[in-house]
Amino acid sequence: MAEHNLIGAQGEQYACRFLEDNGYEVLERNWRQARHELDIIARKGRELIIVEVKTRSSDQHGQPEDAVKKGKRGKLIQGANAYIMTTGCELAVRFDIISVIIHPTSKPYIHHITDAFYPTLHERPF
Repeated sequence: MAEHNLIGAQGEQYACRFLEDNGYEVLERNWRQARHELDIIARKGRELIIVEVKTRSSDQHGQPEDAVKKGKRGKLIQGANAYIMTTGCELAVRFDIISVIIHPTSKPYIHHITDAFYPTLHERPF
């Protein structure tokens, strides 16, 4: 496995642990259907939380969450719709981003951005 994939998997593990430690129930990791992929699907109370995890080994080139641009947000919305249609979930949906910076000599830095973005009513949100 390529190093960036290993760092990404490690970041997702940290993100899951962070969520569970903060009262979230992780329902799915790396959920896939057709062309859709969601990093983490969690639940807290009456909300379904779609979490995009971005991991970097440093912040030298900016914060990891900055990589979740309009096109990626559109794909996450489509993936959430596919998950809801597949499972029949009737919970309110929220989109979060967890940014992880893994420093080789210190604890990872985790930044949880709740309600990071909202689906739009436009026909093409991306």
